[in-house]
Amino acid sequence: MTIKNIFQSRRAVLAIGAALAFGALPAQAQDAVQRSIQVKHASGTTAVPANPKKVIVLDATTLDNLSALDVNVAGVPTMSTTARPLPRHLARYNSAPKMGTLFEPDYEKIHGAKPDLIIVGGRSQAKYAQLARIAPTIDLTPDRTNLVASAKNNVNTLAGLFGKQARAKELNDKLDSSIAALKKQAETAGTGLIILTTGGKMSAYGPGSRFGVLHDTFGIKPAVAKLDTSNHGQAVSFEFIQKTNPDWLFVIDRDAAIGREGTAAAKFLDNELVRQSNAWKNKRVVYLDGLNWYTLGGAGITALQENVDHLSRALTPAGR
Repeated sequence: MTIKNIFQSRRAVLAIGAALAFGALPAQAQDAVQRSIQVKHASGTTAVPANPKKVIVLDATTLDNLSALDVNVAGVPTMSTTARPLPRHLARYNSAPKMGTLFEPDYEKIHGAKPDLIIVGGRSQAKYAQLARIAPTIDLTPDRTNLVASAKNNVNTLAGLFGKQARAKELNDKLDSSIAALKKQAETAGTGLIILTTGGKMSAYGPGSRFGVLHDTFGIKPAVAKLDTSNHGQAVSFEFIQKTNPDWLFVIDRDAAIGREGTAAAKFLDNELVRQSNAWKNKRVVYLDGLNWYTLGGAGITALQENVDHLSRALTPAGR
């Protein structure tokens, strides 16, 4: 670079600085400066361009929220090693380019796509630091200790980026109203136990656990007050269900949710011990939507709404 060019470059920088100080930048340039949004998220704070055009999402819950907000994306993960189509309410993204899996992003593809924004969460959270080196990245992993509030906050965060605030309010208000009605039903429903079956085994979950929203927010009284709150729950037997004797048994069939062959939960539970429970005798065994509760993590706005609606229907007495 010549001495003349150096002085010209310095004058240009000084001119921009002065323009910024006195608001004299052209409208387009001012908009570019002002339209960066500081987004607080689970792994820190990131400056993100408002209304980003090219977005890569490596989180099923975020895809749920973006679909509900009617936002398209430039890249998605495959949801399994068999590369099955995305779950039903994410079907709009089936044709989007695949950018690796939830656990192993394809960094080369993502870098080549030159995204304006990358979003991780849940299963992809561990890859945040590597992805943040490629483009602005936010982590929308929900807070499992306050799932609904965290889920609504994530919807609002996305709405702020894409100018969808009115739609977000509509979705969140509907969810709040539905939960309030479900909690009213739960007051007289009796006790409940939520279990997950997989590979001929089962685990139970209670308040404060991965699926604890059933008790903590939806209001179902726990049949057992204290259970292991680890991600895998507490291993239990048929005898446990018999002795606990819940009024309601809520079941997640993991094998069905992930498309793996195995004994269906309904067949697995149909035995002499479980049949002695109040839940079985009164036909109060509810098979939950495994895609919503397990595969999608139960924290997307669509999954949450469907889960609340399903529980409300289940708790409604026959004939009403």
